[in-house]
Amino acid sequence: MMLFRRAIASAPRLQAAGADTPAGRSLWADARARFLRNRAAVASLAILGLVIAFALFGQHFAVWNNEEIDWAMLGNVPQVGGPSLSNGHYFGVDETGRDLFARTVQGTRISLMVGIVGALISVVVGTAWGATAGYVGGRTDQVMMRIVDLMMSIPYMFVLILLLVVFERSLIMLFVGIGLISWLDMARIARGQTLSIKNREFVEAAIATGVRRPVIIWRHIVPNLLGVVIVYATLLVPSMIIFESFISFLGLGVQEPSTSWGALINAGAQNMRNETPWMLAFPLAFFVVTLFAFFFLGDGLRDALDPKDR
Repeated sequence: MMLFRRAIASAPRLQAAGADTPAGRSLWADARARFLRNRAAVASLAILGLVIAFALFGQHFAVWNNEEIDWAMLGNVPQVGGPSLSNGHYFGVDETGRDLFARTVQGTRISLMVGIVGALISVVVGTAWGATAGYVGGRTDQVMMRIVDLMMSIPYMFVLILLLVVFERSLIMLFVGIGLISWLDMARIARGQTLSIKNREFVEAAIATGVRRPVIIWRHIVPNLLGVVIVYATLLVPSMIIFESFISFLGLGVQEPSTSWGALINAGAQNMRNETPWMLAFPLAFFVVTLFAFFFLGDGLRDALDPKDR
């Protein structure tokens, strides 16, 4: 009886102490806090935000259209075609007298679109393929992964160049070529992660309650792959941009009057002997800064979402 009275007397104190106990944070909240402590990753995220804003709204600040020719500059570009605020050519003009600022805006828009769309295709197709193969297992897993190995044995750049040479060279064909091969690495990553998840308690509980395989993959497997998928996607976007820039540098990518970073860098490199360094400097600066920002962002997300660091 004495112990019972002491327990009743101490109950208010325990409730007051419990009220002062801080609530636990979720894994995503903990990852967000760790990401915000990474200055390089946060700065990279801010830089990417500025680059995206430049691509979306930069055209509203351009005095000239990306296809409009300044006839006063034509034929005298090395002498008077450099960057200037007085005539509205903020980045100067190219060899044909077109405004480089407006063309850099267009090139940024197309290069980012190719990188983001290519990464989305890779993430969606690769995650679905790898999660299905890893969870089903058995002969299905062997067949699906042998298909991936067979496709990975084909040189990626050769397939992309062949498609662009045989078929029409357009942005749509560029997306098709990138989407055909870019998901293979994501499929292998998703399969490996699925093999480590499929035998956990929550998956076994779902099986015991009669949940169907597609529902288990969609509701239990895929959400637990999001950390790896997000990190890989941020590292995949710059790879897609590099592929597109290389193809455009070879003259097989985006065709005139459209342009991209690769096409602008190619044009700037060809005109370096004409003493027009601004034609190469501005698109190359956007290209390099964006790639480094994506890489630093990917490293920051990897450190924040790594289960070993939690």
